[in-house]
Amino acid sequence: MQKRASGVLLHISSLPGPYGIGTLGKNAFRFVDFLKAAGQTYWQILPLGPTGFGDSPYQSSSAFAGNPYLIDLDTLCAQGLIDSPLSAPADTADDPDHADFSALSRTRLEVLCPAYEKGRVCFAEAFARFKRQSAQWLTPYAAFTAIKEHFDGAGLADWPDRACVLDAAAALDRLPASVRERADFYAFLQFLFFEQWTALRRYANRSGIRIIGDIPIYVSADSAEVWAQPELFRLDALRRPTAVAGVPPDAYSQTGQLWGNPLYDWDFHKKTDFDWWLRRMRHTLDMVDAVRIDHFRGFEAYWEVPNGASDARGGCWRDGPGLSLIDAFTRALPQSRLIAEDLGDLDDRARSFFRAAGYPGMSVLVHAFDTEKESAYLPHNIKENSVAYTSTHDSETFIEWLCTGATDDRTRAFAADYLRLSPEEGLAWGAVKAVWGSPARIAIAPMQDILGLGADARMNVPSTVGGQNWRWRVREQALNDEVAARLLHLTQIYKRAPDAASMEASE
Repeated sequence: MQKRASGVLLHISSLPGPYGIGTLGKNAFRFVDFLKAAGQTYWQILPLGPTGFGDSPYQSSSAFAGNPYLIDLDTLCAQGLIDSPLSAPADTADDPDHADFSALSRTRLEVLCPAYEKGRVCFAEAFARFKRQSAQWLTPYAAFTAIKEHFDGAGLADWPDRACVLDAAAALDRLPASVRERADFYAFLQFLFFEQWTALRRYANRSGIRIIGDIPIYVSADSAEVWAQPELFRLDALRRPTAVAGVPPDAYSQTGQLWGNPLYDWDFHKKTDFDWWLRRMRHTLDMVDAVRIDHFRGFEAYWEVPNGASDARGGCWRDGPGLSLIDAFTRALPQSRLIAEDLGDLDDRARSFFRAAGYPGMSVLVHAFDTEKESAYLPHNIKENSVAYTSTHDSETFIEWLCTGATDDRTRAFAADYLRLSPEEGLAWGAVKAVWGSPARIAIAPMQDILGLGADARMNVPSTVGGQNWRWRVREQALNDEVAARLLHLTQIYKRAPDAASMEASE
């Protein structure tokens, strides 16, 4: 039986560093060291794909590619691929608390160009091998990205050459040779990303740290998949979604959440024995040690909204693939570790689906304190086969919830009594203790809750775009020995720390 364990949620982009965003460089390796010193087993991250609309990692232009912004410049400098990053254009905002996506979009690619010019020569053999092994997803992604750039960043639906939209295989042949060369540049950035990611993951695993990745259930309408594999989706003749994804009104929004992603043609996926989904899941599991599937409920039933609707209220539920997809996962990936995001209002049918799937679900402490009925998220009610969280990237931090998000003073008082909160101890530590002490096999806290941070450290507000969403970063001095020692002590008390034998086996 799996031992009790714990971990920390912190996306790569939220790591400290001098170049406008967290990267796969030395501070990522130092965070692994921090987790090891703190007795943790898991590092949970958000999706690693190129960020899309609103800088969201859940609106990526590829279901397979990595985010080039996360490529570490110091590593490239040490390899001789670029000169000192400090001599590059000023895309390195001096705000240590927030990623600067605007500046990155203007100048980061220019910084990476010399790495391509040198690297395609000195890494010619390895790059060629990477292109062969990854061709199925890499070729369309690189072409799509280069063509999108050629059309001044226009989304797929707005490309001025409709033939390029409708015939992906021949699109590059219609355009200047420089676009094909640019596609090779984007392919090389993927080579660099996966080289750096593989080194980081290897270091983490050798340190006893397992990485929990995240797979969005949907892909962006402006993506390589919609362009090159339109048969996967419900699209019209011009590659536009006939209906889009979202969720009905909920605790996050009275008008629901209108995500705008194209919906899958599940009949096609069933006819192909879910080949694309299995390739996607294998690819993700090759990168990480476990996978959280976002909006898992959408496999049972999904909210369909007419394309062009102003919000999600006019949608309706449609049947998803159900257990036929889960059975395909089980047959093809029998040893995989999957986590089902099962938050929100669920009906009996959805709950039955989650039980039949058998994957660990999520229990979130900031959603536990309902004074009208007893919540299943209260720590004493949490099931063993689950992952317990203090909060998530989509919720308030615990401190934000306690100070402003709790519905009333009665709810706040109930939480304070239940958790035995003490200002002397630190209010957020009471939340961490409760989750660490729960029956859940895995306990996770966002770094914001470990540090007791409030609203200004929130990662995302669902159903909103812009503002501070996805931008928060941790300061380097916060990842210190005192915090690690305190987390280690708590982790040992609640029997979640790895034993010496398991640590030796990982080294």
